[in-house]
Amino acid sequence: MVASKKVPKPLEYNASIVKRTDLNEHLAIFFVQPDPKPDVEGQSAARVQPFVAGQYAVLGANNEKQPGKGSVRRAYSIASPPEEQRWLEFYIRFVQKPESENPLTHLLWNMREGDRLWLGPKITGRFTLSHTVGDEDPRLKIFVAAGTGLAPFVSIIKNAMMKRDSGQGEHLARYVVLHGANHPHEFGYKEDLEMVLNDVQERYFPTVSLPQQNPDWKGDTGRVETFFDEEKLDALEQRIGIQPGQLTPDNCVVYICGLQGTIALTLIRLLERGFVPNDKRIREALQLPSEMKSTLFFEQYDSDPVIDLKNEEFIQKLRQTFPQGIHT
Repeated sequence: MVASKKVPKPLEYNASIVKRTDLNEHLAIFFVQPDPKPDVEGQSAARVQPFVAGQYAVLGANNEKQPGKGSVRRAYSIASPPEEQRWLEFYIRFVQKPESENPLTHLLWNMREGDRLWLGPKITGRFTLSHTVGDEDPRLKIFVAAGTGLAPFVSIIKNAMMKRDSGQGEHLARYVVLHGANHPHEFGYKEDLEMVLNDVQERYFPTVSLPQQNPDWKGDTGRVETFFDEEKLDALEQRIGIQPGQLTPDNCVVYICGLQGTIALTLIRLLERGFVPNDKRIREALQLPSEMKSTLFFEQYDSDPVIDLKNEEFIQKLRQTFPQGIHT
C-alpha cells in the first residue's frame, strides 16, 4: 500500500499585504504588514520585530482553490531596513517553472492590497555585516546580485543611509552594488540606489543580460558575474576607484545573492584573487586552512549545489588557481 502524502496544515493568517508594486507580470514588490500585538500594558506594540539588515522572513499561504494541497511556506530576504516599523518589504519573482506542486508565488500573484497571508514568527539569517566581518570592517563591500537577490543588499544600504542621516557616521562610499537582470524594467530599486550610492562616485552598476532584446539600453551588458571576467576586471576596479589588481581580500569583501550560476562563477573567478568562501564544504574541498578568514559570502535562492565538489579534476584545478602563500 502506498502511504498517502501528508498535507501541510492550514496556516492562521497574521499579516496583510498593504501595498504591491508590479515591475512587470513576473516581478513585484510586496509590502507585508504584521498584525499588531498588544504589549504588557495592552497598548499596540511596534508591528515589525527587531532584525538585522540582510536577514530573511518566511511567508506562507493556504491554497484556497485546491485545499487538498494544503499550505505552503517560503523564505524571502527582507528588502526594507530595520528602521521601517510599519511593514516588511519583499522583492519577489514569479516562479514560472516551479519545482513543487504548490508554489507560493502562484498564490501570491493572485493577492492584492488588503489580502491576508501568514508571516513566520522569527526573522533570522546570518547574511549580514555583523554576522560576517563585523559592522566596523573598513573594507569595500561589493554586493553581487542576480535578479531579486538584490533584496538583502537594499536593506543593508537603506539601513546605512538612515544611520548616516541620523549622524552615526556611516560611509555609503564603502558599498558597491552589481545588479544583473534580463531587462532594464526589472531593475527594482534602480532610482533609489543611484540616488544613494552615486553621490560622489559611481557605486551602482546595473547590467542587462539580454541586450539584443533591449536596443535602447546604453549601460553595461552581460550577466552580473561577467564584471569579474579577466577582460573586464581592470575596468571595474578603475570605475570603483581602486588600482588594477587591488580587488583583493585586503581591500574588499564580496557578498553574492542569487542563482547557482552567479554564485559559482563569481566564486571561481575571485579564487584567483585570494578570496576565501565562507562555505565549509567548499573550503575543505579546496584544502584552505581553517584559520583563513572568509572574505566571500553567499546566499542562494535555488537548491542546486554551488559547485560540483565530487568532480575531483575540477576541484584540483580550482585549488591551483588560489594564490600560494596567502594567509588572510
